[in-house]
Amino acid sequence: MKDRIKDLALALAPRLIEIRRHLHSHPELSGQEHQTAAYVTGVLSSCGLRVKEAIGKVGVVGELDGQGRDPRLLAIRTDMDALPIQERTPIEFVSRQPGVMHACGHDVHTTVGLGTAMVLSQLGEALPGTIRFLFQPAEEIAQGAEWMVEDGVMTDVNAILGVHVFPSIPAGKIGIRYGAMTAAADDLELTIVGESGHGARPHEAIDAIWIASQTITALQQAISRTQNPLRPVVLTIGKISGGRAPNVIADQVTMQGTVRSLHPETSEALPSWIENIVSSVCQTYGATYQLNYRRGTPSVQNDLRLTGLVESSVKEMLGADSVQIIQEPSLGAEDFSCYLKHAPGSMFRLGVGFKEKRNYPLHHPLFEVNESAIVTGVVTMACAAYNYWRH
Repeated sequence: MKDRIKDLALALAPRLIEIRRHLHSHPELSGQEHQTAAYVTGVLSSCGLRVKEAIGKVGVVGELDGQGRDPRLLAIRTDMDALPIQERTPIEFVSRQPGVMHACGHDVHTTVGLGTAMVLSQLGEALPGTIRFLFQPAEEIAQGAEWMVEDGVMTDVNAILGVHVFPSIPAGKIGIRYGAMTAAADDLELTIVGESGHGARPHEAIDAIWIASQTITALQQAISRTQNPLRPVVLTIGKISGGRAPNVIADQVTMQGTVRSLHPETSEALPSWIENIVSSVCQTYGATYQLNYRRGTPSVQNDLRLTGLVESSVKEMLGADSVQIIQEPSLGAEDFSCYLKHAPGSMFRLGVGFKEKRNYPLHHPLFEVNESAIVTGVVTMACAAYNYWRH
């Protein structure tokens, strides 16, 4: 069966590249993936899968039935949305949508999902259980996974697999990470309220800009002194606005930022920890505040057994040299974690890096992928799915 999976994937390679290039040329932003969903539906239907559209608003679900000998249901999730970035690559199949680009590899993810469905649909009786393919919208705004879950895509699911491209890993290799893969990502909006006054008489006012600066400094210093250094926390204030004129002391400043953490216990404690610091600074200088802390995506925690399944499948299909163990988690976020509230799962990194030229990072207008990685991703996912009922 190993050779059968590999042969099918290799035979499909030209078609997979065609699919990927079509998707890359026609990117759609989060929540607007209508054409992409229609294209995905067409491919899945041609493979004989049962297809449901408009799941998670504009998502697609395809089910491939096995022979019913094993009741466990495996889900495979790939995301479809692009980013609001103007592409600057020299490729012939460059984005046709001004200001929209597949700069995070979701065109490759979708192609890997479709390729896996195309391969497994030809295995027939070799599959003892059902596979549910989830083609998700709106990952980039961290909402699509919840939309899909709300529409019941995790009902009866026993395990789930996912994939994400990684330009720093060369094509032909698969990155494996046991345990924490990505960070929990929360958002905060903080407004400091003081009292306005003349810039020449600061003692008669309560300077919201100065107090905001003290608050930012206090938060950053407190991370290094009060948080466990073995459980990292990153707090970034990315936007700040306030004031009306150079000689007028500002009475209000609004800040927006992101908070990243890896450990669930740390994440749970962060809102009250942040508010205690903000409250202390504002009280000291006579200001008031309004803090809106919004929970975002949790940390992706890869299941050890399923991650082992992926690793052994890579070794079986591609050889031990194709496995790259990832030593450090990313503080980026991935809403794949939302599915892990309902079933254990594992996400692997698909190497898409070039050896002969510069590899630009994700979300860069010059980001490109080595298309030879598509077959690697399909072989890995298809073999892991096939092996799921045998472990």
